[in-house]
Amino acid sequence: MTALLADPISKRHEPGAGHPESPSRYDAVLRGLAEYQLTPFSPRAATEDELGLCHTRPYIRMARREVEEGFSQLSTGDTSVCHNSYEVALRAAGTVLHAVDLLCTGQAANAFCVVRPPGHHATTDRGMGFCLFNNVAVGARYAQKKHGLERVLIVDWDVHHGNGTQDIFYEDGSVLFFSTHQYPWYPGTGAADEMGEGKGEGLTINCPLPSGSGRSEVWSAFQEKLIPAAEAFRPDLIMVSCGFDSRVGDPLGQFLLEDGDFADLTRVLRDIAAKHAGGRLVSVLEGGYNPFGLMRAAKAHASVLKE
Repeated sequence: MTALLADPISKRHEPGAGHPESPSRYDAVLRGLAEYQLTPFSPRAATEDELGLCHTRPYIRMARREVEEGFSQLSTGDTSVCHNSYEVALRAAGTVLHAVDLLCTGQAANAFCVVRPPGHHATTDRGMGFCLFNNVAVGARYAQKKHGLERVLIVDWDVHHGNGTQDIFYEDGSVLFFSTHQYPWYPGTGAADEMGEGKGEGLTINCPLPSGSGRSEVWSAFQEKLIPAAEAFRPDLIMVSCGFDSRVGDPLGQFLLEDGDFADLTRVLRDIAAKHAGGRLVSVLEGGYNPFGLMRAAKAHASVLKE
């Protein structure tokens, strides 16, 4: 009942020698999942219309043009690209959409999508922070538009704040965005008083935590803030921006979460999904830049999804 989705095209996105978001990250996660059988599927690219659920058409076309013209970095920000990056990014989003289809048609209870490049920093009209398109946000909106799910809970435990996801749904009353992240840290957003506006007021819950935070701080945020909010919101689907750069020893973060902590946090989300969403939970890889740590944390996460 757990779909583990990994598309080898992920390795064709090459940001450059020495870049932390390297193709070796894909291999590291697969080593962590080695004892489990990956789910066979026919990889597909997200269409421009599907990306347009969250991104502006001018940005989508600009990203494609810049990749095709050989840019080494998107003009919108700190996202390195190569000649394959646009195609790979489309397939990353498409993998998440396929996972949503599997859950919404009863073919799986939950899913873990091993995708590159990550997505949670991408806003409607800007790629940044290694991200081209916001895989989780597109997946959430797709679940609503195609499958009629009304309320989506997005949980982001990456060490970096998911500013793009927050921006996309900040005034939206149908998505609850919950984030634990190091603060102050890249990208500088995610203060506790950023709580949403308009229809989305109160549906953005940021838990900014200082350098050196670990199980105690993140666990308390889940227990004291996430669980009550989810109880009130009653999501039809949970999506996870699954960043393992919040694990101890990551070169781009200063959190101290351990593998067992990711397992316990996953159980919390699995239990929320079982109570409110018919078990539907889609986890999408975001950060994680220590290959050994990435391997171990991904294994711990997947082991709980498959319990």
